[in-house]
Amino acid sequence: MFDSKQIFTIQSEEDFQKTTLEVFRYQAQENEVYKNFLNFLNVDYTTISHTDEIPFLPIQFFKKNDIISGKRAVEKVFTSSGTTGMTTSKHLVTDLALYHYSLEKCFEQFYGPLSDYTIFALLPSYLERNGSSLIDMVEYWIDKSNSPQSGFYLYNHDELYENLLAHEKTGKKAILIGVSFALLDFVENYKMNLKNTIVMETGGMKGRKKEITREELHHILKEGFGTNEIHSEYGMTELLSQAYSRGDLTFKTPSWMRILIRETEDPLRYVPEGKTGGVNVIDLANYNSISFIATDDLGKKIKPNQFEILGRFDHSDIRGCNLMIVES
Repeated sequence: MFDSKQIFTIQSEEDFQKTTLEVFRYQAQENEVYKNFLNFLNVDYTTISHTDEIPFLPIQFFKKNDIISGKRAVEKVFTSSGTTGMTTSKHLVTDLALYHYSLEKCFEQFYGPLSDYTIFALLPSYLERNGSSLIDMVEYWIDKSNSPQSGFYLYNHDELYENLLAHEKTGKKAILIGVSFALLDFVENYKMNLKNTIVMETGGMKGRKKEITREELHHILKEGFGTNEIHSEYGMTELLSQAYSRGDLTFKTPSWMRILIRETEDPLRYVPEGKTGGVNVIDLANYNSISFIATDDLGKKIKPNQFEILGRFDHSDIRGCNLMIVES
């Protein structure tokens, strides 16, 4: 019997290959949408012996299908943001505890225990709608931080400014996580010199401001917050894991997540490290939905667990979670 939590004990490439193939075989049999997709491609799942051979489900399938593996009841539905009239994605979560376990283990791999931090959240566009996986994630962070100073801020920038300054004086660690346009709005009116606070942007200009590159964004935020680096989070409604950048504009994945870069003209072929292509994601935390997703993002892999996001395919919908333009 496969224990889904063994996903988070992966320590080697051999472990990853073995566990990924187990998850693939399970989903190929227990996920009706994925099973039909494999049949359409004439793929016999029993012949797949390496992760490079696994077909990836296009992310658009989340818009019109219930992507579920197994028979568990749905506990929560995460939905993507979108403009009026746009068809949005929905991720049916049948094991919320597994998602939260993934959140905590992922955070610990990059930053250590959540209880070491106070969490300041500036996520107005997400806080103002229902079904955001990002809000659920940060709510969990806040709860596990056990800090009375942790909390969400909508447009009350004065209060956020005062609380950040007060917390800085304690010398304790904090994270300010914010959607890009809100962080830009904040630094237009407040200048700080943060030494104990990590500033983390989640992307998301969403028509609020002129589109800029991530480099330009980080330059403005570093000047405004007085920090040497700006961290970033890479996630989306369809994923239950996150990748993080600690200031060098490249993202790293946790041990149960991998990025593969496919050719833009041939989705069944992959490009070598350093070459640009479409981003395929293996997220084993998606055990109860689908772990193999062909996204609409463009990127390139730097190392097996390190990658850059460079933009999006022209045909894909604008999504609030990761809206940055490609550099010329």
